[in-house]
Amino acid sequence: MSAPAPFFDREGPRWFSIPAHRPFVDDLARGLLNTLEPLGPEALPRATILTPTRRGARALADAFLAVTGGRALLLPQIRPLGDLDEGEPPFEPGDLVLDLPPAISSRRRRFELARLVVDHGDKLSFEPGPVQALELAKALADFLDSCQIEEIAFEDKLDGLADGDLAEHWQVSARFLKAVLRAWPERLEALSLIDVSERRVKLLRALERQWRDHPPSEVLVAAGSTGTAPATADLLAVIAAAPRGAVVLPGLDEDLADSAWAKIEDTPGEQHPQGAMKRLLDRAGVSRADVRPWVPEVDSRGRWRRRIINEALRPAEATADWLAQIAALRAEAPGLDPIAEGLSGLSVIAARAEEEAAGACALLLREALEDPERTAALVTPDQTLARRVMTRLRRWGVIPDSSAGAPLAAAGAAILALHLARLVEEPLNPVRLLALAKHPLVLAEDETPAAALLERKGLRGAAPGSKTVLRARLREFPEALALCDRVLAAIDHAAAPYRDNLARPCHAAQALVEALEGLVAPNRLWAGGAGECLGALMAALIQDGEPLPDASPQAFADILDRLVNEETVRVGGATHPRLRILGAIEARLVRADRLVLAGLEEGVWPRGAPIDPFLSRPMRKRLGLPPPERRVGLTAHDFAQAASAPDVVLVHCERRGGAPAVESRWLWRLKTLAAGAGLALPRRDDVLDWVRAMDAPDPYAPIKRPEPRPPVEDRPRKMAVTRIEALTRDPYAVWARDILKLYPLERPDEPVEARARGTAIHAAFEAFAERFPDAVPSNAAAVFEQLYVDALVAAGMPPTALAREKALAREAALWVADWERHRRATARRVVVEAEGRLELSINGRPFTLTAKADRIEPTADGTAHILDYKTGAAPSQKQVDTGFSPQLTLTAAILMNGGFPDLGAPAPGDLTYVRVTGRRPAGEEQVRALAGGESEEAARKAIDGLVKLIARYDDPDEPYRSRVAPQFVKEHPGDYAHLARVFEWSTSGDDGEGE
Repeated sequence: MSAPAPFFDREGPRWFSIPAHRPFVDDLARGLLNTLEPLGPEALPRATILTPTRRGARALADAFLAVTGGRALLLPQIRPLGDLDEGEPPFEPGDLVLDLPPAISSRRRRFELARLVVDHGDKLSFEPGPVQALELAKALADFLDSCQIEEIAFEDKLDGLADGDLAEHWQVSARFLKAVLRAWPERLEALSLIDVSERRVKLLRALERQWRDHPPSEVLVAAGSTGTAPATADLLAVIAAAPRGAVVLPGLDEDLADSAWAKIEDTPGEQHPQGAMKRLLDRAGVSRADVRPWVPEVDSRGRWRRRIINEALRPAEATADWLAQIAALRAEAPGLDPIAEGLSGLSVIAARAEEEAAGACALLLREALEDPERTAALVTPDQTLARRVMTRLRRWGVIPDSSAGAPLAAAGAAILALHLARLVEEPLNPVRLLALAKHPLVLAEDETPAAALLERKGLRGAAPGSKTVLRARLREFPEALALCDRVLAAIDHAAAPYRDNLARPCHAAQALVEALEGLVAPNRLWAGGAGECLGALMAALIQDGEPLPDASPQAFADILDRLVNEETVRVGGATHPRLRILGAIEARLVRADRLVLAGLEEGVWPRGAPIDPFLSRPMRKRLGLPPPERRVGLTAHDFAQAASAPDVVLVHCERRGGAPAVESRWLWRLKTLAAGAGLALPRRDDVLDWVRAMDAPDPYAPIKRPEPRPPVEDRPRKMAVTRIEALTRDPYAVWARDILKLYPLERPDEPVEARARGTAIHAAFEAFAERFPDAVPSNAAAVFEQLYVDALVAAGMPPTALAREKALAREAALWVADWERHRRATARRVVVEAEGRLELSINGRPFTLTAKADRIEPTADGTAHILDYKTGAAPSQKQVDTGFSPQLTLTAAILMNGGFPDLGAPAPGDLTYVRVTGRRPAGEEQVRALAGGESEEAARKAIDGLVKLIARYDDPDEPYRSRVAPQFVKEHPGDYAHLARVFEWSTSGDDGEGE
């Protein structure tokens, strides 16, 4: 490419543009080198180049090295416009510094604003808590930034802001804003600080005045900025008019028809990609014709791509003549089809969902790296998608240079801090206690066995009701107890600042940090980028969190959670030199050989117009703030800039978050424009085929239902009546539990309500019968109620559920008292928890059947009623008759055969389930067989069925199948379904109904 003439030879103002399809920083660096190097070795380092961002400054420095082939070079002074400081160039020592107070930090500003929110909460329709105050403070900070960047003096415009027909909540917002925003300057003055945005604007204004009154004599170039802020726009105008100054715009559309250019105004124009530059040029008093190209046009295909993108994104009011514009474009190049030429190198991928889109993006980037001379970049505003792509790239050991970073909330130190903060609220939450005790930062290598014991013996099952209960569980395991005490001491230390369940967040943060450092050595806790980021956040809470209102443990944990989730940790370390992941703004200046633009769905790219919680659109207009659509126009410009690159793939999802997604308006416009020209955007369906092939599972080959066949000598010869029921319904469970001795582990914080209710009702009946073996006392209901409640507490019923259970216990006790009086009238005595056994010979081998009866009532007529307590649904008559629930009938067989030594061999009486719930009805009897011949026949039938069942399993070829009675799965899902891999074979056509 030929070098441009020295730009400062022209009369000012000097405005230039680099077309969207050109690599911006490369062309800028090449143009500056070609212009300044002939002037001597000192010309380039004495020049000053202003870029929009720090990343843009780094990209320009890299571009200088690239265009010189890596030879040694003294670079110009490259400074980011958005981050100027008076202590650095282009400011001279001593300039401007005495009049500007230091800026308030962003976190302290938010905390101070939260204090003002609480102090003026009476102006709102609700009383804001600490977390709500923090959120409102963020919205207030955004509002202040908008006003300060736009240099709007809002103080005199707050009166009457919500006059008229606005809804009442807008009037509430106006009153609140008026109170808070008038108090804020006073607070800043008391602190001798200034807002960051206001200070930046003052710096830019001071620099503008300095350069206007004393123009710099050296080369001065502002590149890549669109001048969206008034102070920036005016500074750019001064730079353009400087003796050796110039402004280089990114992607000004010089080919857009004048009629369409004129329509880029007001609110519709805010959404146009050229809207920001039109406002900049209008403010500077420069026409579009006065803007010259930085480099001469030589790339035909790139020119047509840029023309097509700009045509597709022209104002909606100017799209009626698209067909005429297509014809005009084709008339400009009779020898080729400019539309087809412009679409060459542009392709589209329509992924089914985000995960598939991430896979496609990763493959496209990896494909580009096959050429050792090519670079590639992913451009997306969706940080979640960017992180997914990074994860996919690690499959090939590729780590890109990513601006998305990693969420602090996913870092180990942050997770540890959040767990500890939540444990202050719930100090005995078993899941969080385990997460804390087994955290890699907390657990030493030699403490792994102790952590396993803490889990198994202390925290699995019902949650411990107190620290005393937890320590008692661990009394026989000193290593686990020591680990538990260390964790509990940290929780106690973190909870120390709270008085009456409230503490200042700064004090709570201080105690939390001390507790963390008591668990983890500081050099490990605060190590790395994530540790530094968390440390800075906690330091800000401690040092600047004094204004925050008092918070409960839950509110402080919510505050910390909210702040942590807003932080991003920049990913460092070795990254691939030819691969980048960029945000949309950063991609404005950075270019790669292949660009993948992803997240092209409405609401993602572009994002919807932001919702202001304080200001309606009329209120914003009255204040002089720009409409919310302006942000859409800026992102449209970033999209147009990136989409004009030579090799671009546009990626969008058909579904996002499980719901249908709408493709971006820009992509839709491109497709419509191409269709109007009789063409279609090229698709890369081959990439989707690759992604699906890479992630496709092996052919579906479900396993068969397991059929273990243990040796006959290992099969049980002694079983309780309840295990016979399991053998009837799910033989696999008998194989796992009774043969392999695999017992299910309870989960930490196991819900115990149903189990505790059953345990407690049995314990209460047993204790009542032992205390009152004969007559029922007059206060039987009160006694039984207390026994039941005490048993619920002993069984681990959580306090939150106990209040409800007490009410049910009262109703149940009233029913039980009347029921006991009725039963005692006919029973000679009441026998509870009696143990019985029956010896049988089956296939010539002994077999023992055992039972433990809840209650047996011998009567004067020589029979004995058998009762079983239930708090849930009792087995149906059909289940008892068919042998699927043989507990009562087999117990009756043991009884009639003299298996209960203290009772003789009475005939079985009624076989009854007693269901006690405390609801309506509070209790009921459900008789499954009446005394006499019916119960005796049921007992004999049960024994016959047992003999046949055990005889069948004496056959070594008889397997212990899983779920031979699937009709009971919903009522009794079982403990071994995961071991039997039920969900793999039960959906394959073999549903287990073979028995």
